[in-house]
Amino acid sequence: MPKKVLLGMSGGVDSTVTAVLLQRDGYEVTGVYMKLHDNEAYHKENFDRVKLVAGYLDIPVHFHDLSQTFKQDVYDYFVEGYKDGITPNPCIMCNRTIKFGAMVEFADSLGIEFVATGHYLRKDDHFIYKAVDESKDQSYFLAEVNKNVIPRLIFPLGEWLKEDVKFFASEIPILSSFATQKESSEICFVENDYTEILQKHMDIDREGEVLDSEGNIVGKHKGYMHYTIGKRRGFTVDGAHDPHYVMSLDPDSNQIVVGTHEKLSEKEFFVENINLFEDINDFRCEVKVRYRTTAISARVTIDGSKGIVLLDKPVFGLAKGQFAVFYDGDRLLGGGIIL
Repeated sequence: MPKKVLLGMSGGVDSTVTAVLLQRDGYEVTGVYMKLHDNEAYHKENFDRVKLVAGYLDIPVHFHDLSQTFKQDVYDYFVEGYKDGITPNPCIMCNRTIKFGAMVEFADSLGIEFVATGHYLRKDDHFIYKAVDESKDQSYFLAEVNKNVIPRLIFPLGEWLKEDVKFFASEIPILSSFATQKESSEICFVENDYTEILQKHMDIDREGEVLDSEGNIVGKHKGYMHYTIGKRRGFTVDGAHDPHYVMSLDPDSNQIVVGTHEKLSEKEFFVENINLFEDINDFRCEVKVRYRTTAISARVTIDGSKGIVLLDKPVFGLAKGQFAVFYDGDRLLGGGIIL
């Protein structure tokens, strides 16, 4: 009897090819399209594509409205993070609470054991690993996933290169248009810039003061929510000859602190909300402090609910609220929120 799998389907090329591969591997596939926000035109276009694929493969597909859960756990976290002067990562929260949280619960309600997505990563029964195609690797975004669900997950694209996925899709007539489809944005509810979301909820354009690292007022900025750590444009610094970068934000005073590049250097920082896939509390690893940064060797020591990370060499532009994600080679160890 074929094994049953619930597949998250977005209407894009990755989840579409995943559906084909799962069926070819003998799985009994059920699709689910998850409505996560209120852009109705976006959902209609994508769900129409999902239904086209489902019809072609002769698989059932569900439209699952998770917009309220998404708003509470992901969207509001995103807005409040920027309001508090930190840099949130909604994709990591979405993977924990929605894609590998609520979707697993939905699979349970259907009596389905396995859950699959079109993520680029690999796994065994205990751990998650980087994808073969490191340019598309998404393991970083699963650092907060509950380790108990890992044995139930399937990621068919972990061994594939993106270019091969597109070619595979182009060879199937009904799917050929998917092969040239534009890549989806990194944050699904942000069309252009994150400030477009924030300005729906608050006044983000209150001019404020720019301070140097000694506390002197050196210029003006257009509102602290326009800035993230490491940004170097959009504010004035009187008499500066070298480029200046945002070092910190103060929401209460609507001030930002700026400094030269070398002042952004950090070799030690704390993390909280730590999620690990094995029972370790003092270990060597490689750390990524943002998705698109190079991993740096470090020592991590966990004490209770917090940990300290000591980097072998400095990182620049460390941002509170982002996630430090730990690796042992290709193996994902877990991660925590940067304090």
